[in-house]
Amino acid sequence: MKNTALSNVHIALGAKMVPFAGYNMPVSYSGLNDEHNTVRQAVGVFDVSHMGEFILKGPHALDLIQRVTSNDASLLTDGKVQYSCLPNEKGGIVDDLLVYRIDSSAYLLVVNASNIEKDWNWISARNTKGVEMKNISEETSLLAVQGPKAAATLQKLTHINLSEIPYYAFRKGTFCGVENVLVSNTGYTGAGGFELYFPNAVAEKVWKEIFEAGKEFGIKPIGLGARDTLRLEMGFCLYGNDIDDSTSPIEAGLGWITKFTKEFTNSKTFLEQKEKGVQKKLVGFEMLERGIPRHDYEIVDAFGNIIGKVTSGTQSPSLQKGIGMGYVPAALAKADSEIFIRVRDKNLKAKVVKVPFWKN
Repeated sequence: MKNTALSNVHIALGAKMVPFAGYNMPVSYSGLNDEHNTVRQAVGVFDVSHMGEFILKGPHALDLIQRVTSNDASLLTDGKVQYSCLPNEKGGIVDDLLVYRIDSSAYLLVVNASNIEKDWNWISARNTKGVEMKNISEETSLLAVQGPKAAATLQKLTHINLSEIPYYAFRKGTFCGVENVLVSNTGYTGAGGFELYFPNAVAEKVWKEIFEAGKEFGIKPIGLGARDTLRLEMGFCLYGNDIDDSTSPIEAGLGWITKFTKEFTNSKTFLEQKEKGVQKKLVGFEMLERGIPRHDYEIVDAFGNIIGKVTSGTQSPSLQKGIGMGYVPAALAKADSEIFIRVRDKNLKAKVVKVPFWKN
């Protein structure tokens, strides 16, 4: 089990630690609902240093990214970020990721913790033009500071004007006296905020100073449990739950990151799916009867026929109702379609809704 540079800090704070993607990670501190509401109403800090980071450099870096990702990275300018995915040859997804353009010949790819080795091998196997690749995951710490008071907290610690960093953009500069910190705005919570990438050696210093700066706003550390409920309220996909090696981006509602202005892995299959339609689609749903939908619960139709499975589900702390996502036949994917979730042998009524579930 690997530790992040801050694992001892979490343990000292009394966090409940769990194994996640090969790392010893905090799942909760003060309790899921309290942490969730702290991020929605004030400011919370997530240690997400388990995520993977690759640097790709050289004149052919963009060409490699274009061939292995579904989105069109040629649209990026310096300081911009793009959400994308790595499609596979079977019509599924190797991983979803973020592509940061540092300059025309240097990019940062941020990948899921559980897929670091898999993604590295996948991209490396397609690196046929000598792109310089460096895996900096082990030496990089990453904090996500999220919530309406995140900007006011962090602005005290940097001369970077945070109000000038639009959504899906980043700046590099001095933060907490540490040079060359990458500050981005790509939040996974829908509550606003920033991500900070810096070397492991300064992790405890940065953590301490952020908490000092946020004290007046009631800043709290936040675990993976609340990260999951926050992202689910926004209808954001989680790799391994809502998308995986067998789900296509078109089925998952990720057609917006699947651009056919270029050729990429298996692009012909996805174009065909877009033009002809797919048989199943990932939808959001909310419970109309009391019950909490959980991962892998069966989705059934009005006659009790199994039509799918819940990929993500929870009792929404913000909405105080059961919400979830799952794949259903395309005919039942329209908003307000009636479906049922099998909870402890009872078929409980739910309806398909447009995501996000929580609207700020």
